[in-house]
Amino acid sequence: MAVIAHNEKEVDLLARLMRAEAEGDGELGMLMVGNVGVNRARVDCMDFTDVRTIEQMVFQRPGGFEATLKGYFYQRARERDKQLARRVLKGERFHPATNGLWFYRPEGDCPAQWYGQWNTGRFKSHCFFAPTQQDCPDVF
Repeated sequence: MAVIAHNEKEVDLLARLMRAEAEGDGELGMLMVGNVGVNRARVDCMDFTDVRTIEQMVFQRPGGFEATLKGYFYQRARERDKQLARRVLKGERFHPATNGLWFYRPEGDCPAQWYGQWNTGRFKSHCFFAPTQQDCPDVF
């Protein structure tokens, strides 16, 4: 059972986003990016009160994903990428992105906070950040 409603077009969008944002971090890195995306579409807090679908999440402006501004994102999704997207759409979560709503790729170490959100850990090149339960209970 899916944690958010979606159609095949949205599976494709999420798969392309996961690949474009984190292919260099391998499948686990891509799954973590997928967690952040699904979390953004699930919650009703902070920057995501008007985001309810995968398409809205992928193309959110401001605050959306940089990958959607680059050509690589617009290449066809591979079947393996879609399989990974389906896993996170079914609710699989991976630490440190379990409750994450943000990630980025710093030049050096991960900061303790990023725009007031706490660091939950790093996986390869990306640092992940989550709100407190008080600020966004829907993500927990």
